[in-house]
Amino acid sequence: MSEHDDEDGYTGDATVVVGETELAVRIQLRGHFQPIDGYYHWYGRINASEELSTLLGGKKTKAEIRTPDGSAPCELSDPDPWDRYRIMGTSTPPFHVPKTLAEIEAATA
Repeated sequence: MSEHDDEDGYTGDATVVVGETELAVRIQLRGHFQPIDGYYHWYGRINASEELSTLLGGKKTKAEIRTPDGSAPCELSDPDPWDRYRIMGTSTPPFHVPKTLAEIEAATA
């Protein structure tokens, strides 16, 4: 596990890409497998960023999020009262997810 992994997601530095603009941000992500639709759903918040707030102006938009573990398309929306944008995506997340029992046991040891 890297210093940025936590038990069920990722907390740390990332790059958010909106159109041609790349911004360095801090994020907290979590996720879960949804058996009803068969997809992995991941979600979280981007720490308040004046640059991101200016770029989005409170509006929902498609984006890409990049972490040291990978990248994934996402949707940014719903800034909270502290100006932290919600981030959500479906399928392969931009963080490591244990896929075997051995990985799960190693992560919880």
